[in-house]
Amino acid sequence: MSNAPPDPRIIAAVGRAMADAPFLAMIMGREPEIVASLQHGVLPALGNIVIDDAAMPVGRRLRLERRRLALIVALGDLADALDLTAVTGALSDFADRALDTAIRAAIEERTPGAEPAGFTAIALGKQGSHELNYSSDIDPILIFDPETLPCRSREDPQEAAVRIGKRVVELLQARDGDGYVLRVDLRLRPSPEATPIALPVEAAIGYYESQALPWERAAFIRARAAAGDVALGRRFLEAVRPFVWRRALDFGAIGEIRGISRRIRDHHSQGQLFGPGFDLKRGRGGIREVEFFAQIHQLIHGGRDPVLRAPATRDALAKLAEAGWIGSDEAAAMTAAYTLFRTIEHRVQMVDDRQTHHLPVGAALDGVARLHGVADAAVLLDLLRPHVARTAQIYDSIEPDDEAALSNDRDRLAEQLGAAGFTDIDGAVQRIVQWRAGSYAALRSPAALEALEAVLPGLVEALGTSPDPHAAILRLDAMLARLPSAINFLRLIEARPALARLLGAILSHAAPLAEALGRRVELLDGLIDATALDPVGSVAALAAEMAAGEGDADYQAQLDHVRKIVGEKRFALGTQIVAGASDPLDVAAGYARVAEAAIETLARETVADFALRHGHVPDSELIILALGRMGGGAMTHASDLDLIYLFTGDFSVESDGEKPLGAVLYYNRLAQRLTAALSVATAAGPLYEVDTRLRPSGTQGPLSVSLDGFARYQRESAWTWEHMALTRARPVFGSADARAAVTAVIDEVLAGDRPKRDVVAEAASMRTEMAAHKPPHGPLDAKLLSGGLVDLEFAVHVAQLTHLTGFDPHLGRAIDELVAAGIAPAAMKPAHDLLTRMIVTLRLVAPDAQTPASATRALIARALGFENWEAAIASFDRTRQDVDDFWHSVAGRR
Repeated sequence: MSNAPPDPRIIAAVGRAMADAPFLAMIMGREPEIVASLQHGVLPALGNIVIDDAAMPVGRRLRLERRRLALIVALGDLADALDLTAVTGALSDFADRALDTAIRAAIEERTPGAEPAGFTAIALGKQGSHELNYSSDIDPILIFDPETLPCRSREDPQEAAVRIGKRVVELLQARDGDGYVLRVDLRLRPSPEATPIALPVEAAIGYYESQALPWERAAFIRARAAAGDVALGRRFLEAVRPFVWRRALDFGAIGEIRGISRRIRDHHSQGQLFGPGFDLKRGRGGIREVEFFAQIHQLIHGGRDPVLRAPATRDALAKLAEAGWIGSDEAAAMTAAYTLFRTIEHRVQMVDDRQTHHLPVGAALDGVARLHGVADAAVLLDLLRPHVARTAQIYDSIEPDDEAALSNDRDRLAEQLGAAGFTDIDGAVQRIVQWRAGSYAALRSPAALEALEAVLPGLVEALGTSPDPHAAILRLDAMLARLPSAINFLRLIEARPALARLLGAILSHAAPLAEALGRRVELLDGLIDATALDPVGSVAALAAEMAAGEGDADYQAQLDHVRKIVGEKRFALGTQIVAGASDPLDVAAGYARVAEAAIETLARETVADFALRHGHVPDSELIILALGRMGGGAMTHASDLDLIYLFTGDFSVESDGEKPLGAVLYYNRLAQRLTAALSVATAAGPLYEVDTRLRPSGTQGPLSVSLDGFARYQRESAWTWEHMALTRARPVFGSADARAAVTAVIDEVLAGDRPKRDVVAEAASMRTEMAAHKPPHGPLDAKLLSGGLVDLEFAVHVAQLTHLTGFDPHLGRAIDELVAAGIAPAAMKPAHDLLTRMIVTLRLVAPDAQTPASATRALIARALGFENWEAAIASFDRTRQDVDDFWHSVAGRR
């Protein structure tokens, strides 16, 4: 290799460095061997910077190694032999090693022979993301564990940790003729003016869990256990992870980042204008705005998508673009700008090894240009200018619009509200005046009132253009009255203006969704994700999401976790109808999949928790049978769960746990626990109403019965209405064998293995009695009106039981089979679809079944597939007549 021709790129880089970088020229004079070795390749030279001389003091050895590194990296960078990733990676790796060496040396000096345990450095900023620049300082947080930190005899661990920390800083920062190792800034630790330089790990965790400021969350996006006891560092970072990445985001953090950006622009105003003297880091359209752009989107979306938690800026931009949160053109522009800015920043710092980010002025800028390989300052500025402009444009796009504030003068406010689209102007004025006066607890703090004023212009515009501004502002007022705090809700709307428009539609149409928001405002946060308007996943995927609680969550925590997920999914499904994003039939199926996943998850957890004390019944298991809308796989927002609890095996056997129970008592208590798990409201909210009255012998019978007892009851004692209910039954929990066994019993009973009864007469009598005791709620009650869904269900079930065919828990598929067999008229399938769409939609937007306001009538017509309300009602009337005819033909009354 010594005979290899010199690398012309290195020769050119050396020449430019000698001419325009005094610092590099000085190092080259002191390290001629390094310059010579670069002719054989930059990477081999990087591998030879370590000085293996145990007799040399640690501080001097690190300073000499840093000097070698600075020269190799600089010349490799100037020669284009190292790209930006390689440059920042080499600098960051050295910083990690130097910091680790200093920690080990400090501990060894104080406690010779002790393991370097119990003391760690958490790298933040560019060191944390492996993006350290050429002349950067490092910003570690020093953490120690009092239980494992090596201490001298009778020494307080806190005092020992501070002494170790001071020695680490001294080793790295001390300067002599060989230079220095690293500048160290410890001011990113909690309350640096009042806290010691090294913090006990538990105290640090407690601070970040309860007291940390919003900007500190952004700082921890790039946090990494870099040196010392890395296992301790990782344990600390895992403990504070929920503080950084939250599913329900505190949008105050976003506002804080924007505020930092604005304060930087104001404080460094002299470097904001592009040209000589421009601040590459803090200037408008500079490095910091690329980083903040990525971090803002990471904080918004990273709590729900771990893939987005990339520490390095360019990696984060790529992940955000892949996920669709930013445009691919934005990511490409920001990445290209960041790469160029950081490269020129390095050129500026190479000149004199100064931690500066400003382009120089005058002849010095020509020198930086030549160092970069271009002719002069004008060429360099032309190279930078379009990237600065594009970065500023992209970053400014995420700032809230500077909308005109709403007036405090009532008359002027009334004019503004009228122009926005409100009709009940006096009522709207009165509510806004009350909000501003802090009439509700949620709006009494200065921070809440500040957030209110920031969002009011956009919120008023969204509500004013909503389908029903009057209903929207009334429901918003009711929601604010219930909230304990409105700050996060208001900041969320400010940060995501498009959500304000969707909120306006929800408040205009869907009282149940508005009430849900009043109980749990973070439900709106879930709509940030565009996939919230997509169909929900499979039962298996939903169950996996519900099972993914926080680590080893206890039983109560799992109950809360399932309620949160179910609440989010049900809210999103309801929003799909309001937004016109999904067919109500698909939404109905989605509601049922969410419920089935919740049953599966909570049944599994409840069985396991119950077994901790009572064990298992040998050769036996729980089966859950779903009936009604749940059994048919088509629920509404308000549907309850019709369930029957069964168990397999010998009813006389006892369980094998610490507190054994007989099988019957075991499964009845287990069923009680599971019913509570599915129905009792916890701190996370309610879940479902559970109805178990369809079990054998109804409320007079035990809550859970054996499969054999269930089969015997259905074959010998069940009434016609119970067999009608059985046509919609399907197992939703239990092993494959257990499900097959109960399905076989159901199939045999429906096929005729049951008491001989006058099905037609009994069904007709039941329907007459039901009509007398449960009259329709209003003119749009698609369930209980004559010719509604109940009549269709009765007709289908009677036809199934009398003709012994068409059995399928899903009512639509059962009708298809009956139509194919010539038993039901072809009009019954579109009738089923229309009535189901109507029930699912009206449960959200007109739960009282009364004719709603005109805007909501348009929504209902759209959901049913019609151009206008009149066409929808005409079809509803025709459908009811068709169903009424079918029911009476089945019942033998025509």
